[in-house]
Amino acid sequence: MIDSSSTAPSTAPAPNAARPPDDARGAVRILVVDDEETIRLALGRFLRARAYEVEAVPSGAAALAAITPGRFALMLCDVRMPGVNGVEVVAQARALDPELAVVMLSAVNDAATARAAFVAGAVDYLLKPVELAVLLQAVEQALHRRALVVKQREIERAIRDEVASATEQLERDRNALHAVSVEVAEALVTAMEAKDPFLRGASQRTADLASSIAVELRLDEDATEAVRLAGRLHDVGMIGIRESVLHKPGRLTPEEYAHVQEHVRIGLDILAPLRHLSETLRFVGDHHEHFDGKGYPRGLAGEEISIGGRILAAADAFEAITSKRSYQQPMEPAAAVAYLESRVGTLLDPAVYAALRTAVARGRALTFLE
Repeated sequence: MIDSSSTAPSTAPAPNAARPPDDARGAVRILVVDDEETIRLALGRFLRARAYEVEAVPSGAAALAAITPGRFALMLCDVRMPGVNGVEVVAQARALDPELAVVMLSAVNDAATARAAFVAGAVDYLLKPVELAVLLQAVEQALHRRALVVKQREIERAIRDEVASATEQLERDRNALHAVSVEVAEALVTAMEAKDPFLRGASQRTADLASSIAVELRLDEDATEAVRLAGRLHDVGMIGIRESVLHKPGRLTPEEYAHVQEHVRIGLDILAPLRHLSETLRFVGDHHEHFDGKGYPRGLAGEEISIGGRILAAADAFEAITSKRSYQQPMEPAAAVAYLESRVGTLLDPAVYAALRTAVARGRALTFLE
């Protein structure tokens, strides 16, 4: 029952009665759940007099049928009812609407039941008969707590949305920067290749073969793309090599060979601002390392050399001996593959050479089919 000895219900709101703020749908809606009709009627009259909208139902099953997300702000629920008891109703109601505030009403002072109700999600537990002033205070406090939770969730959603939006923008900016960076670097490659007609298109051919080798080795998509891009950029440092050395038809002197070796350092200096291409730059820096440790610039050996560097060493070697130069005639692809077999274990990684051989054979088969 409801104790009206301290605060009598009225048919209209008291002049100074606390009034919850209207939500977007109008007045705050409260669901009253009690199997005793007199209590439902009394609670309904009292709450409507305080400008709440009230729906009253006689059972837990009816309450669960009425609840949908956002329909009610608060539920006043009896504990002991036929069928689904109040504690079970709380758990299921909160599953239907996690933002629903729940205040329990019980005629029995049972600590275990009260504890179970709180665990299920109730925010208050009142004993019948309840004074109307106490009931009103509990309702207002429960609604205030719910409003704080709802506001917090709105803030969290707004933050998540803002973070997602900012992340998408950063990704767009990163992709745009990547595209511009690659365009600038490839423009330098084009300028470098323009210095020597024998080099024209060499970087693209090296990139295509390198990415085919990466596919044969089952590298993932990102690593394969990094290998391809490194193939395009690996000789950009040649732009700093003297033309007299580039075009020399005979054997290079030790000083000239040392000068040519500088193209790796020059290339990395040119590409250094592209820090977001760190893996690609590492591959570029390793493309003249030899599997036996006798390459340059660092003398790395075996798996100390990045996989991209080992792939580029093979692709670059194949390109070099199958292209016309001022000092040599090109080899046929099959002859080049046979020649490079003699460099396995010294210049070339055996696994990379096997992938090169397969990639060249596959490429020749596709060319034949075309």
